[in-house]
Amino acid sequence: MKILYVSSEAVPFCKTGGLADVAGSLPPALAEQGAEVAVVLPLYERVRDRFGSQMKFECYDYVNLAWRHSYCGLFSMEKDGVTWYFLDNEQYFNRGTLYGQADDGERFAFFSRAVVRMLDHFKFWPEVVHCNDWQSALVPIYLKDDGVREDRYRSIKTVLTIHNVEYQGRYNPYVLGELFGLDTGWVKDGTLLMDGDVNLLKGAVLCADAVNAVSPTYANELKMPYFAHRMEGIMRQCSDKLSGVLNGIDMKLYDPRTDNRIVKNFSAEDMTGKDACKAELRRMVGLREEAHTPIVAMVSRLVSHKGLDLICEVLHDMMELPMQMVVLGTGDQRYEEFFHWAAQQYPGRMAVRMDYNEDLSMAIYAGADLFLMPSKSEPCGLSQMIAMRYGTVPIVRETGGLKDTVQPCESWRDAGNGFSFTNYSSGDMLHVIREAVYLYKDYPDVFGRLRQRAMSCDFSWARSAREYLRIYATITGQAWPIPSDTRRAAEMSPEEAAPFAEVAPAEEAAPVEEAVPVVEAAPAEEAAPVEETVPVVEAAPVEEAAPVEEAVPVVEAAPAEEAAPVEEAVPVVEAAPVEEAVPAEEAVPVVEAAPAEEAAPAGKAAAEAAEEIVPAVETVPAPAEEKPAKKGRKAVSKSTSKAAKSEKKAAKKTSAKKGTAGK
Repeated sequence: MKILYVSSEAVPFCKTGGLADVAGSLPPALAEQGAEVAVVLPLYERVRDRFGSQMKFECYDYVNLAWRHSYCGLFSMEKDGVTWYFLDNEQYFNRGTLYGQADDGERFAFFSRAVVRMLDHFKFWPEVVHCNDWQSALVPIYLKDDGVREDRYRSIKTVLTIHNVEYQGRYNPYVLGELFGLDTGWVKDGTLLMDGDVNLLKGAVLCADAVNAVSPTYANELKMPYFAHRMEGIMRQCSDKLSGVLNGIDMKLYDPRTDNRIVKNFSAEDMTGKDACKAELRRMVGLREEAHTPIVAMVSRLVSHKGLDLICEVLHDMMELPMQMVVLGTGDQRYEEFFHWAAQQYPGRMAVRMDYNEDLSMAIYAGADLFLMPSKSEPCGLSQMIAMRYGTVPIVRETGGLKDTVQPCESWRDAGNGFSFTNYSSGDMLHVIREAVYLYKDYPDVFGRLRQRAMSCDFSWARSAREYLRIYATITGQAWPIPSDTRRAAEMSPEEAAPFAEVAPAEEAAPVEEAVPVVEAAPAEEAAPVEETVPVVEAAPVEEAAPVEEAVPVVEAAPAEEAAPVEEAVPVVEAAPVEEAVPAEEAVPVVEAAPAEEAAPAGKAAAEAAEEIVPAVETVPAPAEEKPAKKGRKAVSKSTSKAAKSEKKAAKKTSAKKGTAGK
């Protein structure tokens, strides 16, 4: 399968947020699964400066966007089994920052238009084009627009991933033709029009063949007004093609055992390096040395949906706890000013750094004890996964991907991998922070096991890549190999595998021609073949059953030392277990059969006597109709004794007569 991945940023080339981590990790994971993958990015100034010497110039072409006819260069490089393409136009991309420019709409309209225009120059014609957020949302729209005129574009299927629905690419509808080069029909039919604006994200959702969010919970939240930023109606309309795929992280890059970006390596089995990283973090940010005091950390953009309002409300209560706090990030001015003021109020116990520093962020992940993410909304979140990887236990609000990745701690049964609260409430957040801090201080063994469970979580991209390949296969109609049952079972947790538990197989099953209704059957080592349906009420276990040709009704057979041959089947009242069972020529419906050690071959209709009587497994009271049979036996014995007495009397009389005659 040939996949073209379109993104406005990707690690390690350029990064401002989580999109870069996804775009840098998912394509190599898809390539490992056997797909042919290429990624296309803008050639930003910072990318050219760092990686320009490793790139190969492929070609150049001109891109038509409305009235503009602009140069576009194509550069490439091979890395991690993926071909990385870079679209060059210094007018649009030779800037100091990736976003936040006054002409962002024009810049990324050119980028989307150039992606479609340069398809002929890539090494393969893609079967799937995977776009991300509003910066590449015009790609599915341009493919639909061009597909009306050129058939070759109709073969391409498109996927749109929504990383954050808050950013939608909204513009004045009067610039539709001037800025984006599209006909007014796109607005008149409602495809791009929403709340009086051109909405690029809405148009992409309607035009794409599949839409996915970056976590299953966030996919459901997008149908709710609270989370969807007025897009809930569109999401519900397209719910049949909307799904959620949880993001992952690069498990090799974020590995505390081998990471050279931290002071000392450590693992879940040996946590001594964690203490060294904690001491180094305190030195870097100026926190006091305090034994047995946890460090609570935040690495985040300082914006409202990150839940910073909750921290502002209860910061003083938080700092009354035996804890220290460090904050790293930039964002809205009001939050930057608040945290700057807070750091002055708690010198030595609270440290704030208003920038993005990769080295410091890794020192925080490795050195902190608790990681705070009280987000109002969080599509997926990667910080909590990275923090857990380095043994820093997360405290999160249950929303989006935070709910999907963090299970609340239940110390009484050693379960969970973090702490969480449901309501967007500063009181609830403070309660959970207090619980985490005192668990760290008062129960270090329990906290240590919690930390180990967090470090053992698997957030690799392999599972996510298989989910994306399933989406690609669905929209293209291709069959993609599914992992074997053995591999799938190995990845299941015990809870997931429980419903698939198998019944233990029997030693040997006898062939049955017709269905046999069985009320209760005891296990047998070997079952005899049955030609006709035999109703069985309760069968006792036997080592070997004799073959039966036809059923003969048997009630119970009484034990006998020697049985006389019988030409026809005789109803027997009570059957005692014998070492050798004699087969009958005609089969019988059995009410209760006692176990026999060995069954004799069927050659005669009569049964041979048993040498030893074996006690029955289950004692069953004799039915009422058995009594006449017993009386019958007694009557026979009485009549026999009378006959004997009469013979004796006759003999005496005869001898007496002989004696008289002799006299």
